[in-house]
Amino acid sequence: MSHESPPYNFLGLPPEFTDYEKAQVAIVPVPFDLTTSWMPGTRRGPKALIEASGYVELYDIETKSEAYLRGVFTDKDVEAGSTADLNEKVYQRIASHLAAGKFVVTLGGEHSVSYGAAQAHIEKFSDLSILHLDAHTDRRDEYEGDAFSHACTLRRLSELNDDIISAGIRSLDVSELQYLDKKKVFYAEDIFHSMDWVKQVVDLLQPNVYLTFDLDVFDPAIMPSTGTPEPGGMYWYQVLHLLREVAKARNLVGCDLVELSPSAHNKAPDFLAAKLVYKILSYKFA
Repeated sequence: MSHESPPYNFLGLPPEFTDYEKAQVAIVPVPFDLTTSWMPGTRRGPKALIEASGYVELYDIETKSEAYLRGVFTDKDVEAGSTADLNEKVYQRIASHLAAGKFVVTLGGEHSVSYGAAQAHIEKFSDLSILHLDAHTDRRDEYEGDAFSHACTLRRLSELNDDIISAGIRSLDVSELQYLDKKKVFYAEDIFHSMDWVKQVVDLLQPNVYLTFDLDVFDPAIMPSTGTPEPGGMYWYQVLHLLREVAKARNLVGCDLVELSPSAHNKAPDFLAAKLVYKILSYKFA
């Protein structure tokens, strides 16, 4: 008996839920990993996530909702040959979806794909905070000669909007300390010992929030498929608790999910990433 794969789109949806005009959500895959530091492979992340998403259950138990009913359009890949090319192409693609009134989820690739996506949101929405979940601060001024490397993404974004709250951090270079606002950095170690860190994060956020989510914020025990797996990371329910409270108290205007570097031998992280995107949509629209 042959087993048919789901259609190739986010959640493997039939055509009536993927029509662009009706869809409230646009998924934009950006398979780019030219500046990766250690293990390349994040260019395969968007495809692996989308393939895994076809097996995610469409009913969300927690919110008692079916976010896919809002319509989810999966765009074609954004292809780029350099970070400058990447920034321009991602910015244009995301801006066009925002102009059409879509809630946009950008799928990386490495963290450098977030720049153009966040830039488009920063231009569209006032009173905006950037919520940055990551193992790393990504605030180097340049890395290996490239000011738009994945290691510099939040540094470059801070030049467009310096209201950035980072959580889950557990690795940085000494040169980055000068660019950090201590009140807006939540280290993984402190989160582990804190009862009210989620409230502290939410209280710092402006009415509109753009989420940039590096999957290495998770502990490598549940998310080994990243380019730079750092021990001491966050777990599934910790992260969901934060995202739920943010979506409840603030207007989540868009997000990106980056740094999935899929493994041929372990598909669980691909599924985790796909389910996480659906949880974010469930929180947004419930």
